[in-house]
Amino acid sequence: MRKLILFTLLAAATAFAQQSGAPKQAATKEKAAPVKAKTLNRAELDALLAKPGQVLLIDVRRPDEISTIGGFPVYLSIQAGDLEKHLSEIPKDRLIVTVSNHAARAGRAADLLDSKGFKVAGAVGAETYETEGGKLLKIEAPKESADAKKGK
Repeated sequence: MRKLILFTLLAAATAFAQQSGAPKQAATKEKAAPVKAKTLNRAELDALLAKPGQVLLIDVRRPDEISTIGGFPVYLSIQAGDLEKHLSEIPKDRLIVTVSNHAARAGRAADLLDSKGFKVAGAVGAETYETEGGKLLKIEAPKESADAKKGK
């Protein structure tokens, strides 16, 4: 049941990103506080992914980033800015890995989760994972049907 819910969230987020055409936000030039969370490499993440019943990936990227860059087959999508509002929806019995493009936002998210009592393995960058030879899942948004284009 959880896999179905996570997959549904993934599909909805991807479809929304394709329809909204959300512009990328400008990066801030402020120095962020140092991150305490471990940045996982490909081998470390692959070892955790080999135990899917024990680990939960939380992708903190925007839907357009996930659909453009790619992601992992099953994950929970909660944007970094919304993470604290959704803590009650995150299971505390699973080891958590947070995901962003290069692990910066994921590291901050991992630190937040750790401070709230979650079991956090670390953070991973999806683009870094792919650079190290890992395979990301590329997801195309569903094509808009002719009826939807006509407003039916």
